[in-house]
Amino acid sequence: MRAAVLSAHGLDGLAVAERGAPGLAAGEVLVRVETVGVNQLDLNVIAGVGPGVAAKLPRVLGIDPAGEIVAVGDGVDPARLGEAVVVKPNIACGGCPACARGREADCPAQVVVGVHRDGGAADLVAVPARNAFPRGALPSAVATAAVHSVPIVLNAIETAGVAEGERVLVTGAGGTLGRAATALAAHLGADVVAASRGSLDEAPPGVRTIRADGTARLRAALAAEQPGGFDVVIDVSGHGPTLGAGVAALSWAGRAVFCAASVDPGIELDSRDFYLRRKRLIGVASADYAQVRRALDLVAAGAVTPAIGARYDLGDVRGAYRDFSDSPPGKVIIDVS
Repeated sequence: MRAAVLSAHGLDGLAVAERGAPGLAAGEVLVRVETVGVNQLDLNVIAGVGPGVAAKLPRVLGIDPAGEIVAVGDGVDPARLGEAVVVKPNIACGGCPACARGREADCPAQVVVGVHRDGGAADLVAVPARNAFPRGALPSAVATAAVHSVPIVLNAIETAGVAEGERVLVTGAGGTLGRAATALAAHLGADVVAASRGSLDEAPPGVRTIRADGTARLRAALAAEQPGGFDVVIDVSGHGPTLGAGVAALSWAGRAVFCAASVDPGIELDSRDFYLRRKRLIGVASADYAQVRRALDLVAAGAVTPAIGARYDLGDVRGAYRDFSDSPPGKVIIDVS
């Protein structure tokens, strides 16, 4: 089979090579891949930084493949053969206290497809059957665009306890995660403000937008837009000063939650304001299995529609990663078959 293999850190270490098909362990399925996405986490693996340092090279990239089950391992229902699926990248251990509570997103022993084990930028990928979610009539590209980003922001929204009518700020709203967070918060009936450095021309109806290309301008714009502050801030920018501006804009007992693969190592907070005004700050990564199912159902129902941006053939996988930062808005998709 063909596979995008990273043999050394840096784009020069990435190439499409011929490999043997992966073997199947008990409880696993083999997926013939149709599409896989380009993600910030992939770039971390390529660079060998942040969460990407966990990858042992050589490694097949690709965290979010979608395709069709073509073989099943021992203990897997043979009826799943031929099923159209999309892969949840984070594989929970299943035995820790967090997993026992159904909070697989908080499993400390989870491994990630395309990081700790070979991923889906290949003709075939083996994954645990539980991580291969039926996608029904969702096209593979839409499922790939949704399976990681939409559940993460759903986890953030549910963790923050966003309620109808609450004042919600989404910072970093122009990216894939930000667009999903904006759409889901609006779907829940929140009063949403979306802030970004770039254009937000396609915001859902009723969502107010702020375009600010610097932290000082963002702080001023937030104070003018919502003088009483926000009940919830969802930050997907991964930018410390932006997160700090969001926390500063929280109202009494406000909740800030952030989810981004790359987060600045520092953030400035007014500790006295944070303490006296009863604010909270929560980090969220990944999602529970039930949240993935709910997120895919929301996509199928049209509550959120992941945007598809540039598309590349597997043979041009290096170009997909090279041009990622300059790609048009939407999920960058690699077409495998």
